[in-house]
Amino acid sequence: MPDTNPDSKATDEKDTPSVETKVEPTDDLVTTKHTLTLKRRKLAYTARTGRIVLRKEVVTDGKSEGHKAKAEVFVTAYTLDDAEPGTRPVTFAFNGGPGSASVWLHMGLLGPRRVLSGDVDDPVAPPYGLTDNQETLLAHSDLVFIDPVSTGYSRAVDGEKAKDYHGFTADIESIGEVIRLWVSREKRWLSPKFLAGESYGTLRAAGLASHLQERHGMYLNGLLLISSVLDLGTLRFTEGNDLPYSLYVPTYAAIAHYHGLHGDRPLDDVLADAEDFAAKELPWALARGARLSTQDRTEAVATLASLTGLSESYVDRVNLRIEHVRYFTELLRDKGLVVGRMDGRFTTWEPDGGREHMSDDPSISRIIGAYTGGLNHYVRAELGYENDLPYEILSTDVFKAWSYSDFEGRSVSSVDSLASAMRANPHLRVHVAFGHYDGATPYFASEHVLARLQIPEELRENIDTAYYPAGHMMYVHEESRVRQAKDLAKFIKAASGK
Repeated sequence: MPDTNPDSKATDEKDTPSVETKVEPTDDLVTTKHTLTLKRRKLAYTARTGRIVLRKEVVTDGKSEGHKAKAEVFVTAYTLDDAEPGTRPVTFAFNGGPGSASVWLHMGLLGPRRVLSGDVDDPVAPPYGLTDNQETLLAHSDLVFIDPVSTGYSRAVDGEKAKDYHGFTADIESIGEVIRLWVSREKRWLSPKFLAGESYGTLRAAGLASHLQERHGMYLNGLLLISSVLDLGTLRFTEGNDLPYSLYVPTYAAIAHYHGLHGDRPLDDVLADAEDFAAKELPWALARGARLSTQDRTEAVATLASLTGLSESYVDRVNLRIEHVRYFTELLRDKGLVVGRMDGRFTTWEPDGGREHMSDDPSISRIIGAYTGGLNHYVRAELGYENDLPYEILSTDVFKAWSYSDFEGRSVSSVDSLASAMRANPHLRVHVAFGHYDGATPYFASEHVLARLQIPEELRENIDTAYYPAGHMMYVHEESRVRQAKDLAKFIKAASGK
């Protein structure tokens, strides 16, 4: 029926352009108050949880178009109430991957609440749980956990490309900008400042130490490098690179010892033999190639087999070169089991007893459910933050797409960055934590790198190390978690000048 109302202002939709209003991204931080009762004191603290908008100045044809929103980065910050900012340390923490959220350090070791994930001999059934962390680093330092873009709830904003953040340099620049913004907004430029990274996060932390100094003039007090890898060339089994075949041997020996393949020999004795062989005879034998005599080869095969728990036949067939996933798949093959890469104490049944690479890493699959469930509950129920995006714990897409274009034709490394930062800031201290059963970042490889840092001898006193009878996330092992918490607290106090 036609409209006969003369006041009617009906319009033809085809003649009216559609105007879509673009919502400008804004920080969505949520603030909550908490208390935590420790054995000798009560901590009153504030948690701020949510996404910080990262902006970048856009210049076209020499003209500035302003600071445009590029990404939203999820952070969880804990600050002690009524503390003196000038003396109160702050620690910025992240995990690795690349492609991992900070949930592991957050809910496993450092934060005020922790996940009950269980361990090798004490598995926890779903739906898991949380408990107060009596050893939280919050007792000694404020904490800021950062999830890189495409992990956790962090995302590129509409219209921007996530892949722009999936690379060594871009990652360091974006995390550095989050740190700069937080320090500036919270008026913490004169606070003692630390970076805590795990796995690839240690590569990031070393690069960040240099970046923050050179780009922003921000000098740090210390780095906490947990399960450290500063040079990927020490871990990558690539053609022509024999280094990892030697550097992994002590870790193989430790795992073999854990599974009873060294009898009643003390672990320290086994490791001493493995380290000696890995530093001397094995690199020499590998370098000799076809020039290695039959007798020398026979002796090397026998020694390597004895240390690693593998058969001499296997070691001979792989030409003295034991690749790490092959090792985890082979070690307990006769029992139908494989051992974990992240933590060689874990085992699981392998359905295909003939495969070369295990179908599952039990050291991840046995605990990831507890961390995922714990974080998703905690962030909503206790921190009051809600977001319908999935919280990305580990993103294989990010890992596979990560760019190392800055290192064309050379090893991916932040060794020079760390050395440069230490030379420019001789007060910078470094704490390195190792797990003897860590098959992802073997301790002997990290020792190899640290020994080659280009720093004056007196700065080597700024580096301290700690070893634990556990794996990559050594805090999964309760005894190691408690001791590691004490070690980190001691380091923070010393490096803060307390």
